[in-house]
Amino acid sequence: MSGFVRVGRAEDVPAGEVRVVEAGGRSLCLGHCEDGSWGAIDNVCTHDGGILGEGELESCQVECPRHGARFDLLTGRVTALPAVFPVNAYPVRVVDGDVEVDVGVPTKELEIG
Repeated sequence: MSGFVRVGRAEDVPAGEVRVVEAGGRSLCLGHCEDGSWGAIDNVCTHDGGILGEGELESCQVECPRHGARFDLLTGRVTALPAVFPVNAYPVRVVDGDVEVDVGVPTKELEIG
């Protein structure tokens, strides 16, 4: 699947928060960073399967609610242990108030180490 898919309205995700959304058969963690940027990553923590969309967002980093691993919302890169493997990140855009994610174009950073 390629191309942007509508996942919700911008007004439903305040700055500094994340939500669980579905796009193209994938569960994603969608977030609206305090600086106004948007990001989407796979919704499962690579450390222990936590649901990232139920975590906290700070400085465009999502903290897993299970053990505190952190992931960059824009790149999927691990920014805090105990996770060591990144998650996929997906392009996000906002068009006329609709938030859209392109799940056909994942990116993945190199693992830390």
